[in-house]
Amino acid sequence: MMQEFRDLSVLIVDPNPGMRGNLHNMLSQASITRIEYAVSSGTAIRQLAKGAYDIILCEYDLGNGSDDGQDGQQLLEDLRHHKLITPATIFIMLTSEGIYSKVIGAAELTPTDYVLKPFTADGLLQRITRAVERRAALLPVYNQLGQGNLREAVRLAAEGSEKSQRYAGDFARVRAETLMELGELAEAEVVYQSILLGRSLGWAQLGLARCQFLQQRYDDARQTLSELLQQNPRFMAAYDLMARTLEALDENVEAKKILEEAVSISPHMVRRLRHLGEVAYRTDDIGVAERAFKQVVTKAKYSEFRDPEDHVNLVKALIRKGDASQASGVIRDLERSMRGNASAEVCRALSSALLLDLSGNPAGASEELAKAASAVSAAQGLSARLKTGLVEACIKHNLDKDASDLVFGMMNENQGMSADEAMALFEKNGRQDLADGLGEQVTQKVAELMSDAEASAEQGDHRAAVSALNQALRRTPGNVPVLIAAAKASIRQLDELGWEAPLGESAGALLTRIRGLDPSNAALEILLQQYGATQRKYGISTTA
Repeated sequence: MMQEFRDLSVLIVDPNPGMRGNLHNMLSQASITRIEYAVSSGTAIRQLAKGAYDIILCEYDLGNGSDDGQDGQQLLEDLRHHKLITPATIFIMLTSEGIYSKVIGAAELTPTDYVLKPFTADGLLQRITRAVERRAALLPVYNQLGQGNLREAVRLAAEGSEKSQRYAGDFARVRAETLMELGELAEAEVVYQSILLGRSLGWAQLGLARCQFLQQRYDDARQTLSELLQQNPRFMAAYDLMARTLEALDENVEAKKILEEAVSISPHMVRRLRHLGEVAYRTDDIGVAERAFKQVVTKAKYSEFRDPEDHVNLVKALIRKGDASQASGVIRDLERSMRGNASAEVCRALSSALLLDLSGNPAGASEELAKAASAVSAAQGLSARLKTGLVEACIKHNLDKDASDLVFGMMNENQGMSADEAMALFEKNGRQDLADGLGEQVTQKVAELMSDAEASAEQGDHRAAVSALNQALRRTPGNVPVLIAAAKASIRQLDELGWEAPLGESAGALLTRIRGLDPSNAALEILLQQYGATQRKYGISTTA
């Protein structure tokens, strides 16, 4: 085992230099020498962005006892949310017994293990040994996930659940989560239900509720989440999903109350505060929206994941309140603190336009909106909500070309706006003429892409054919002839160039969509047969 440990890389995340030294000495006793340090969550994030570690030893109290900033659990959630660590990363939380009693079982994303202070070198190394053994058992599944072979990961996880009593729950969880990622929600729900038959586990209840939510069974999700929160009022992720469930049921005021309750329990999570501000703004509770967005801007000030849209949200709340002075100060802070960032320039210009509108200067607002629209193409990570708001502002100020260009840009993005959604946006804002013009352009563009795909396929360039048809699908995702052409091209590429797991999953999803939209289509049965034959040709399992 010592030889095995020698190859491990470790990141110690602890603000206390004495503790970092103690941990280094303990690890050295196990021949672990590849050790690096981070003194804060921000330092850890920057180091993990540069490269991976096998093990992260993280102090829970990253604020040295203060009430400000992130704790270890919030760092773990950020790292998973932004995919800076993989499922194979061992994350061990170091904490006191008092904290442990509060956090154990209260989070969906849990560390690999907890080590309670004070602890000895032997105690720590026993936990590391246990974690390494668990990782070794699950590594074949993790490798398949890393390669995008989701179907094979599901098969191996199901096999692991049967063969390994010790890690059966771990395998079952990975299987359920991967089935959800594949969109096979009913199958995932069965796995979660089987887990819950044996034991009431918060993460399994939450997974079940998520399956119900994604199947639009909102009342069922609400019931499951209510039971979970009754059993464990500190399971924070359940509050977040409950709020989204209530929003789906058009109970926005109740959603706001749930988020306020969650923030009162756990006040530092920026994503939750942001969500509270958005719901409060939508329900006209401008006071709560202002306070929430102010906290988001303040807490994210030194974050590695700072988002300039938070300033826009705060400006909008202040403008609704009629507070031009504070809104102007927020815009100055945005200019000063994120200068040179293309996304920040879009947000600055849009915020300035909103403020100029408030002050009765529509010409100045139009000028700023034009600047915002022109800066969008160079910006990265802007939300669909912000860009939609910018489109609507451009329409209001008769900046028709800017509005149309923005919409076309959104349609060209991966998972972007469909033609139907774009036309509905113009219609909602009283511009049927723009909607009609867009419809004509989309029809023409889709026809061109279909023709390009056919020409590429005839020349044997199957990848180009698939790419062109995927572009067409982004514009018209419900167009059955385009779906059929895309499925046919994908299957042909798989058959002639070899099986690629992501494309194989995509082809299967296309067939599912065709079945949902036009189950009696004559081409569907032929495509299903071709898909099955290609799977058999390359020895691809067709069962989960």
